[in-house]
Amino acid sequence: MKEAQSGSSLLLSPQRQKVPVWGRKKRVIVIAGPTASGKTHLSLKLAQAIGGEIISADSCQVYRGMDIGTAKTTPEERTLIAHHLIDICDLNESFNVAEFYKAAQESIKEILVRDNVPIVVGGSGFYVHGLLYGPPQGPPSIPEVRQQLERQMHDLGVEVLFERLQILDPTYAATISEFDRHKIIRSLEIMAISEKRVSDFSKPAQIEQQDYDFRCWFIYYPREKLYSRIELRCEEMVRNGFLEEVKELEQKGLRQNSSAQQAIGYRQALAFLDSPQTTHDREYFLTQFKKASRQYAKRQFTWFRKEPLFRWLNVEELDPERLKELILQDFEQNE
Repeated sequence: MKEAQSGSSLLLSPQRQKVPVWGRKKRVIVIAGPTASGKTHLSLKLAQAIGGEIISADSCQVYRGMDIGTAKTTPEERTLIAHHLIDICDLNESFNVAEFYKAAQESIKEILVRDNVPIVVGGSGFYVHGLLYGPPQGPPSIPEVRQQLERQMHDLGVEVLFERLQILDPTYAATISEFDRHKIIRSLEIMAISEKRVSDFSKPAQIEQQDYDFRCWFIYYPREKLYSRIELRCEEMVRNGFLEEVKELEQKGLRQNSSAQQAIGYRQALAFLDSPQTTHDREYFLTQFKKASRQYAKRQFTWFRKEPLFRWLNVEELDPERLKELILQDFEQNE
């Protein structure tokens, strides 16, 4: 994994000198980064220092009960700092990027009315991109079509459906990978309903057309340190009752939610529950959980390298207080 340059040098990028254009807009802080990079801790410190409220940009933290595996903030932390878009859905409800965009926009407006600072926090690149540029265009979902495609993915495998997408819309397929199960199903659904390619639809709005000045940061550790942190966190989640959480969620319909059941950790835990659950099975589950988490972190790096608004900060080179001060100084400059 090629690491980005780090430190305060990125604060002087030419893109961020266009203050007169965006300076009149209300500012929104966006904190992204790979799993286990310390986004939650940083966001809480920022919120305390600046009078902020946190908006979760995590595709699974919206679901009640998915607590340990999504590393939700604790109830105590949510009492201290207001949080939004956490625990707003049951597992029998769907939630997608368009719904996230609408809910996040509403939360930003509510926070600004209170004269507080919106702080968007999360590693779901698709959601963050949707907030910055607007949700992807396309017709509303039709449950029957979606369910048929989900059955095909289960029966035939994701590779077959991704190959179908590559044939039908090679332009859009080139922008995603075979790991993007939700986007593969959604794109095939759009084409089945509209009889148009996904790439034929209008692109999301440009950032200049947005109502806000997004101050975007990507925090990270170098690969070796990050992977070590990821593996330790996976082990801690299991010790804290992650498998028990998945057992309870299974009774509430986890397997019927196509997005939630594929979430990192939950997919591996469900496979473990389907096994004889021997010591070997448990060790294999933990190995696969760690592997999937590392792979996800790698994809997060890849995704955010394509996002020009984000400035990267190496957490290993900056102590927490300095990290907080850099972001606050940027937020407050030229106001």
